[in-house]
Formats: sequence, C-alpha cells, structure tokens
Amino acid sequence: MPLFGLGLHILIALLFAVHAVRTRQQLYWLLILFSFPMLGSVVYFFAIYWPNSRLEQGARKALTSTARALDPGRELREAQAAFDFTPTAQNQMRLAYAQLDAGSAQASAATFEACLNGVFGADLEVRRGAARANLACGNIDAALAHMDFMRRANPGFRAEEIALLRAQTLAAAGRGAEAGAAFAEALQRFNSFQARAEYLLWARAAGQHALVDSLKPDLELTIAYWNRHTREMNRDVLQRLGM
Repeated sequence: MPLFGLGLHILIALLFAVHAVRTRQQLYWLLILFSFPMLGSVVYFFAIYWPNSRLEQGARKALTSTARALDPGRELREAQAAFDFTPTAQNQMRLAYAQLDAGSAQASAATFEACLNGVFGADLEVRRGAARANLACGNIDAALAHMDFMRRANPGFRAEEIALLRAQTLAAAGRGAEAGAAFAEALQRFNSFQARAEYLLWARAAGQHALVDSLKPDLELTIAYWNRHTREMNRDVLQRLGM
C-alpha cells in the first residue's frame, strides 16, 4: 500500500508536469512538482490548474449569473466604491471587469487600458479583459493587438478561449474568410462543445447553411446527454443557439 501511494503521488505530479510543459508554465513548477510530489501537486492544482479549468470557469459563471440576477448593479457599485476609496491597481482591474459584465464596454475598455499603463502592463488576464472589452465596443484593432500580445507571451494561456475570441473578432471586422478559418482551426484543435457552438453561430450568421447542418448533429447529441446542472451552466450559449 505505501508503494502504491508513493506511485500515485508521482503519477499525479507527472500529469501536472505534462500540463505545465504544454501550457508553457515557468520551469520552476517542474522542480516543485518532482521535489515535493504530493505537496507540489496540491499547490499546482490550486495555483495553476484549477483557475484555468472548465469546472472552475463554469462554477464562477454560475455564481456570477446568480448574483447578477439577484442584484444586477451590485458588483459595479461595490467595485466603483472600492476604487474611489482606494484607487489601487487591483481595485481598478475589478472595476474594469464589473463595467464589462454590466454592459459598459466603452468604460471597461478605457479602464482596462489604464490598468495596462500601470503594474499590470504584462498581465495576461488584464490583456484578456481588455481584448473582450475592446471587441464589445467595436475597437477591433485594439482587441486583435491584445490577443497578439497574449499569443506571443504565452501561446498556452487560455488557448481555446483566446482562439475563439480571435475568430469572433475577425468576424466582427468583416474578415469572413479569416474568421471561418480561425473557427475551423479552433474546432480542429480543441474539438469542444464551445468551439463547435461558436463555429455554428458564425456559420449561421454568414449564411453557410450546409456548414450549419454539418455541425448541428454533434451539438444536439452532446446536449442530449447533459443533466440540468450542465444545461444551466451553458444557458447563455444554448439560448444563442436556440436549443
């Protein structure tokens, strides 16, 4: 039994090491994982793996949606008050995300850009937010510039999300052929429900009915196996799909 336990710890550390290499994390994580297999794996899980996992994103989305439904303006009010009282970089970033979630894309983009002029200039999460905000308010060139920065800095950073965001940005810019190619590449790389759904939505808007018909069966088959909780977590995309 002790040997089995030791082997399991090493196996978990090895799996996380593969994840660290594939997502281009700092090399010191490999040292931590193999020097302290059990403790290192726990630390890596909470510091790197969990924040970027679909489960965490889904849970955060569900909690955010619930809070927004109960009091739509609460987070924006609290974020603004916190920034007004203590204008730190952290509070500024919180305000930018709150503005984006509240639909104030122009204000959010301006706040994100201000964040990037400070200590968060190279922070990829801030770049991600800035890209989303600029896309939402139609600043296509700025959105693409932020995505190019993220891809150069760390190609593995939220790879699927950034790939789809780039495809959506190209579509918003009217660059249909490039957008279609970007959606197709994202589907080939990740083969996920989200990639297929976004590709179908673009194809529908572009009037590519044959492509819509080819993508729809797999989506319907996937949705058929979902339980109520999974449907709730994906409610927004299901509404957009009309499913």
